[in-house]
Formats: sequence, structure tokens, C-alpha cells
Amino acid sequence: MQSLRTESQKAEQAKGTSPKAASSKGTKSKGKGFEAVMHGVFLACGLLTIGFVLLITVYLVVSGIPAIHRIGFFKFMFGTKWASTAAEPSFGILPFILTSIYGTAGAMLLGIPLGFFTAVYISKFAPKAVRNVLMGAVELLAGIPSVVYGLVGMLVIVPGIRTVFGLPDGASLLAAIIVLSIMVLPSIVKVSVNALDAVPREYEDASLALGANEVETAFRVAVPAARSGIAASVVMGVGRAIGEAMAVMMVSGNVANMPLLSKGGLFESVRFLTTAVASEMAYSAGLQRQALFSIALVLYLFILLVNAILNSILKKGGGK
Repeated sequence: MQSLRTESQKAEQAKGTSPKAASSKGTKSKGKGFEAVMHGVFLACGLLTIGFVLLITVYLVVSGIPAIHRIGFFKFMFGTKWASTAAEPSFGILPFILTSIYGTAGAMLLGIPLGFFTAVYISKFAPKAVRNVLMGAVELLAGIPSVVYGLVGMLVIVPGIRTVFGLPDGASLLAAIIVLSIMVLPSIVKVSVNALDAVPREYEDASLALGANEVETAFRVAVPAARSGIAASVVMGVGRAIGEAMAVMMVSGNVANMPLLSKGGLFESVRFLTTAVASEMAYSAGLQRQALFSIALVLYLFILLVNAILNSILKKGGGK
């Protein structure tokens, strides 16, 4: 009798019809089905994201090209006068382009060193209590709305520039640069701190064991090891500075002047690419409205170009 049971069990196992085998096969099939469903969901999310980017690109191209064609490419891109509501309108956006370049460059010139050294201090030198306070302050800066930055700039920075430099009005390119440099700090500091914290402790211990002090270890070991993350923080900061509109509109004066730095353009009221679109879109019509879409297209391509250049530099630096 026992031999018959043994033979029947062997036969069931050979056929793969035992209860355990059937349960295991059912679990595997359910797992594969769930994996296939999630794969489809992730693929759909990726395709949806790409679709949004393509939709925005196509819409800007379709809406922006007609005005450039009517005005003329060189008149539009290199014209020095913007008077969209005049009897004989002019649509030159070179002042906006130069203002955006100068403003972003100035903000990064101030923001990168301040953010970088703050991140190194928080990650490598600050006591735990100080680190918690500083990271809380950085996170608070990241959560402050742009309009609040602009309001503080109007009430503090603009009057300060007017008083210090003896100007009739402190709303200027310099005020916009200072506000932008403060706004990019959270992006630079948070990402850089995370990159520095991710450096293996063994690297630093080996450096200290070889006789290097803490400062040398931080800047010669930890910082080079975290350079890709630090560079990524710079890319994020540049994106924030280029795309900001509300705060710079409130502190820059929002006047379409040519920012000639050699002739005191740093203290003149200026208008950025972003603020040019935001300030006139509500009442625009006809060619003026089309020209604003053309500005948006130029801004979009400008951001793509800057990101491509920075990412190329980042990849080259990471490959060394």
C-alpha cells in the first residue's frame, strides 16, 4: 500500500501536478502579470512625458515662426528697440536676450561660490545642531514663493541700491542679479550636500590616515568625488535663474533698455525674456501677440542650448 502511494506521488511530481508546484507556478504567473502591467504603466508615463515636451515644442514653433517671418529674423533677433504698442511698432529683442544672459551669469557668479562653500560646510564641518538649522533654512528658502522674493527685493534691495549708489531708482539689473543669486541657493546647496554626503567615508579616512587635514580632505577628496552631483546642482540653478519671471519683474524695473555694462547698464532698469512675455501677454493682439510667442520660442531654445552645453561639460567631467 505504501509503495503504491510512493509511486503515485512520484507520478504527480513528474507531471508537475503536486499542490506545492501548482501554487508556485500560480505565484510566478501572477508575478509576471503584475510586472508586465507595471512595465506598461511606466512606459505610458514615459511616453506621456515625451508627448508633453513634443506638444510644447510644436506649439511654440507653430505660434512663434510666423512673427519672425513677418518681422525678419535679423530685425527680430538683433534689433535694439522694442516698442510693440507704438504707431510704428518695433520688435527687436536683443536687449531682452542680453539682459537674460547678464542676469543669469551674474546670479551664478554670486550664487555658485556661496552655495558651494555652504554645502561643503554643512556636509563636512558643521556640528549636527548647526547642520539641522542650516538645512532647515535652505529648505525654507526653497519653499518661499517667487512673489515673496520679489516683494522683499522691492522693500530691501532696491532701496538699498538707490541709497548706496546715489541713484534715482534702485530697480535695476543689479537688483535682479542679487535676487536671482538668492533664489538659486537652495538648488545648489541641497543637491551639493546630498552629493557630498554620498562620498564613501573610507575615502576620507584614507586621506586623513595619510596625513591630510580635514580641509585638504574635503576639497581634494570629497569634492572631486562628488563633482558630478555638484555640477548637476549648477545646472538646476541655471535653469531656475533663466526661467524666473515674477521676482525679476518686480525688482528690475521692467523697461526695455539695452544693458550696456560699460555705460552703467548694471544700474539701469531692464527687462528679461521671461518678463517681456509675462508683462504684455494680457493685452496683446495681432502681430504683438505673435511676437511674444516668438520670444517664448527663443527662450525655450535658449534654455535647451544652455542645458545641452552644461550637460556636455558634465559628461566630460564625469568621464575623467
